[in-house]
Amino acid sequence: MPPTPASLSPQDSLVAVMIAASAADQEIRTAELVAIQALVNHLPVFADYDSDRIKTVAQTVFDLFEEEDGLDALFGLIRDALPDKLYETAYTLACDVAAADGRLVQTELRFLEEIRHELSIDRLHAAAIERAARARHMTL
Repeated sequence: MPPTPASLSPQDSLVAVMIAASAADQEIRTAELVAIQALVNHLPVFADYDSDRIKTVAQTVFDLFEEEDGLDALFGLIRDALPDKLYETAYTLACDVAAADGRLVQTELRFLEEIRHELSIDRLHAAAIERAARARHMTL
């Protein structure tokens, strides 16, 4: 296994959260990958981000998911790199990716709960973020 990077950039951390949300159900769907790419391409927080880093960050997430305490290590890397003011942004991105395929399974819901806990997202704020993600991904 390649060594885990000592740190991630704030943008890498946001990408890591999205990749982890996508992989939470152990099946990364095309709609989720498209959502990640679209978010990286269009959001101001990623304005100067090298999108070629997505593959490297994804491999880091996958490698950590193979380790016994990998999820804890991932959240440690994310908290170390991400300014507090972007915690809600990270949760919003995770919700958007999880909702992108039109279905949420228990493992994804549990992962979102873990993000809320690890990033200290207020329950009321989380509910608003979740509702907005649901509204953005509704179909006819």
